[in-house]
Amino acid sequence: MHVSQFIEKYYPEYYSWNEYPADRTVGFCKVADEWGIFSNFAQTPITIGGVTFYSAESLFQVMKFSDTSARKAIYSYKGQGLKMQAKHLEKTVGVREDWGRIIVDALKFCLAAKYEQSEEFRKELERSRGKFIVEDQTTFTKPADTYGAKLSKDGISYSGPNLMGRLLMELRDKGKLEYVLPEGTFDFSDLG
Repeated sequence: MHVSQFIEKYYPEYYSWNEYPADRTVGFCKVADEWGIFSNFAQTPITIGGVTFYSAESLFQVMKFSDTSARKAIYSYKGQGLKMQAKHLEKTVGVREDWGRIIVDALKFCLAAKYEQSEEFRKELERSRGKFIVEDQTTFTKPADTYGAKLSKDGISYSGPNLMGRLLMELRDKGKLEYVLPEGTFDFSDLG
């Protein structure tokens, strides 16, 4: 099943196509860009149960797997190699059985932990107040995926599901994200 199908089935409140006026939007794509700290790949270490993750993306990708060898393999990667390794392991080992049912809650957990542990991230979220946040996928050759949005050819608006941007705005505006995850989800002792 594709991520969007999981969102539609288990998180219908996040299953929609949205429009954002470009002149009132901050977009992020690459970590080196102005708003790059919003990316899950930004180097904002997160420590959970004594185990430190390089980034929110590292934590998120590890959470996909129940297999210890897959979790250790993912944990050892940084940057884009992390995502490629995770995609490979999704095909060869398989993700945890309940991943589709918890994917958004797992993402919320990662963003909430990043928010709690990174002052720079909190400051940048506050600086974006009054603006829409979009994971900018304009340079992608494919249509916008579940996580982002693309700028229209006329430059007037962004459109797409923009799950990441929506969660970031929710976190900024509420100061927290609500999530429910199964018992044992936060046990990373196999990585220590």
